[in-house]
Amino acid sequence: MIRFSLLGIPVRVHPFFWLTLAVIGGALWADSPEAMFRILLFLLAGFISILVHELGHALTARKFGARSEIVLQAFGGYAAYSGVRMTRPQSFMITAAGPAVQIVLGIAVLLAIPSLPQLNQNALYFLVVLYWISLVWALLNLLPVLPLDGGQMLNAILGPERIKTTLWVSLIVAATAGLVFYLLFKNILGLIFMGMFAWQSWQALRENRWR
Repeated sequence: MIRFSLLGIPVRVHPFFWLTLAVIGGALWADSPEAMFRILLFLLAGFISILVHELGHALTARKFGARSEIVLQAFGGYAAYSGVRMTRPQSFMITAAGPAVQIVLGIAVLLAIPSLPQLNQNALYFLVVLYWISLVWALLNLLPVLPLDGGQMLNAILGPERIKTTLWVSLIVAATAGLVFYLLFKNILGLIFMGMFAWQSWQALRENRWR
């Protein structure tokens, strides 16, 4: 496990973070030194983009007086905070900050590419991957599906008294998104994860049935 501090925020990176990111980047089909080097560039771009995302959460939480830390693990990560009880508007802003700064990063990279000196293929590949990961990761996280950022934002808006509405929205959107990912993109990982999120929402609905 890698441990370091960034802007005063502790960061932990689990080994499975690198493994799953490598699989997403196509490591299973890399059959040449050049392909392996592209995987390393994909890992670096993914690490930077996801870390920026979690920094958005952590720094915003710290702005509200909380202690925060970042954990990067399999298929993503999270920013944990403690020490302060957040209001619903504060929780919304903390959650929204992650995808917001990631989108800003992606747009900044996209706008910077034409103005940079002539880039070799690997440098251009790195910047394009950094742009796409930032944009796609942020937009996926904005889906109103628990436990994604969009689901947490919806929960902050509706509040605990409307948790059933949040869960129903989460279930329906997750099931629909999973089918779309599979039918349009033949993306089995998207289908698996969205199916898992839909199942979690269904289980939570059953637990809240009599409340």
